Amino acid sequence: MSKKIVDEKEIEPIAQVLCEKVKGLRKDRGWTLESFATISGVSRSMLSQIERGQANPTLAVACKIAQAFSISVGELVNEPWTVSAIEVIRKDDPNYLYRNDKDCKIRTLSPLNMEKNIEFYELSLNANAQLSSAAHFEGAREFITVEKGDIEIVAGVDTSTLSKGDSAHYRGDIAHTIKNIGEQEAVCFLVVSYS
Repeated sequence: MSKKIVDEKEIEPIAQVLCEKVKGLRKDRGWTLESFATISGVSRSMLSQIERGQANPTLAVACKIAQAFSISVGELVNEPWTVSAIEVIRKDDPNYLYRNDKDCKIRTLSPLNMEKNIEFYELSLNANAQLSSAAHFEGAREFITVEKGDIEIVAGVDTSTLSKGDSAHYRGDIAHTIKNIGEQEAVCFLVVSYS
């Protein structure tokens, strides 16, 4: 049984939207086809065919692709009537785990699929660990609230100590560090604003 390759003229409008959207979202995230295949669980060859408009994915494949991008199938094909007014980020969703190592865990709480000038994170630092960051874009600011533990913020030459319930904001466009100065895990909520 031979496999029919879809002629570009035969591509349905919705398939063309899907083709462009998938390719655009993948490139926006800097994913190769190989990494996209690993993240989505869809074969590299199928993803390549979808991006070239040579295959119409099944609903199951479209769901896997949408899930990899943390969007609904409706958003994937730009059908706004299928989009919920509520977008949920589950605590165990690996797509939102930005970093997880012996010192630090960073989980993004912002939708990954939208252009934004604000990012929202949950930051967990193990005892005596720290997160050091180079300067972000000019005008960037960070806002932090301590949920648990004691931390020290260093921004440029300035230092401040915060405990549970304390909040601070500081320049993010200079080198800065968040240190856990306690003996227990510190948990913070961090907002990065790019103006």
